[in-house]
Amino acid sequence: MKQKKPFDKCPVCGGELQEKDVEKLLKGGDNTAMINVRAEVCLHCGERLYSQETVKCFEEIRRKLEIKDVVNFQLIGQSYRVTHECELAHECELAHE
Repeated sequence: MKQKKPFDKCPVCGGELQEKDVEKLLKGGDNTAMINVRAEVCLHCGERLYSQETVKCFEEIRRKLEIKDVVNFQLIGQSYRVTHECELAHECELAHE
């Protein structure tokens, strides 16, 4: 038997929902993780709706990130914080002159 979805339409805008594979970024402490999951995505506004099971998974990943329990996570690069986007945009403009 197919499980009934909690929403037939987007709760934000009323748009049509479609199940898709999406990439979710999760933050915990100073750490960030990326996970690919299924979500109901609004085709109009882009709102994402996740199952309760997926949200529980997000919470567990955030908890592990906060306490730096990342042994089973795959390191894929480094993250950087840009604090002054205007300066970065100005540098890009100068590079193209």
